[in-house]
Amino acid sequence: MAEQSTLTPAQRTIIHLDLDAFFCAVEELRDASLRGKPFAVGGSPEGRGVVASCSYPARKFGVRSAMPMARALRLCPDLIIVRHHFRDYVEMSNKVMELLSGVSETIQPISIDEAFIEISAMPGDPLVIGRDLQKAIRDHLQLHCSLGVASNKLVAKIATEVGKGSVRTGAYPNALQHVPAGEEAAFLAPLPCEALWGVGPKSAERLAELGLRSIGQIAAHPLRDLQRLFGPQGGLDLQRRARGIDNSPVHTSHETKSISQEETFARDTDDRALLEGLIRSQAESIARRLKRKELYGSTVKIKLRWPDFTTITRQSTLPEASDDARQIEAAALQLFHKNWKLGRKLRLLGVGVSNLGPPSRQLGLWDWNPKEAAKQERLEAAVRALQAQYGDAAIHRASQLKAEP
Repeated sequence: MAEQSTLTPAQRTIIHLDLDAFFCAVEELRDASLRGKPFAVGGSPEGRGVVASCSYPARKFGVRSAMPMARALRLCPDLIIVRHHFRDYVEMSNKVMELLSGVSETIQPISIDEAFIEISAMPGDPLVIGRDLQKAIRDHLQLHCSLGVASNKLVAKIATEVGKGSVRTGAYPNALQHVPAGEEAAFLAPLPCEALWGVGPKSAERLAELGLRSIGQIAAHPLRDLQRLFGPQGGLDLQRRARGIDNSPVHTSHETKSISQEETFARDTDDRALLEGLIRSQAESIARRLKRKELYGSTVKIKLRWPDFTTITRQSTLPEASDDARQIEAAALQLFHKNWKLGRKLRLLGVGVSNLGPPSRQLGLWDWNPKEAAKQERLEAAVRALQAQYGDAAIHRASQLKAEP
């Protein structure tokens, strides 16, 4: 069973990203002469070729993805047919996902041109975050994307489709549709049943037999009738989706191989004392997590994001693997000062430790002082006990405390 989110719908914010006509956009980067022209990526019309993707000018003629190429040519005689360059699509998709990973650590790719991004912990207006993300993808990769923003994955994905469908310019839609928490059911209600996840042509026919043609009608229909038609669990799931309820988490696609801590600032900042203090607290948080997991790390990295969403990561290797906050802090501060210039504002700052493994340090006979080791162990045990009882914020270094005015 999938892990359920511990956040309430009002606390969750999820973006669904769909790269607009992705294959065509990449082909336009390869050949600028295609821009503004009706063209399709796909197979030969002489065989059984189909349209894999088509430009927005081609869509004005009725050309659509998955359509036989021969039919597409009948609809648009001037259609330019381009053979796919799949390796380029994969490479560009990887660049998009890398950019997204600079925005959030919780990314779930669902296809080569789609992903969910959890931004629940990010401060600020979700619409502003969405616009900034669209701009970053356009500026850095020359691609266009449409976004749906909602409290869950189900509504976010449908929001993307609604947003794209409302744009009739014949160009890349660059749509951004936001569904505020609490308005999920009202947003879905007027949409046709087929817009709902899990409702295909056959299911739509069965719903039509009950007189149900909109998602709102499914939401309001007696549950027992839906359960008779789709089974006890199937009927319940269908009605929950129709009411905009979806607690499924955004699954990351890779195993965690590092421990990191980062913060996105409500306002971009160049406050050196604040930034250095944040690195110290992040290093301590990471060290606590390493100790809890009984892991040491040998690589320290920092992440810096500028106001224009440009993101860099830099790393260094410790002399030996460690879980010590002071060593992590020292390495992170050194990286920070090498890559940050006084007066340059930051949007995000993060510290991480990777190359994790069990403790492996072998102390020599002359390295170990039993009295000091026991003292340090008692101190660390006391700190861990206090933090376990009162939270990680229970104890701070004196250097992290602000002086009274």
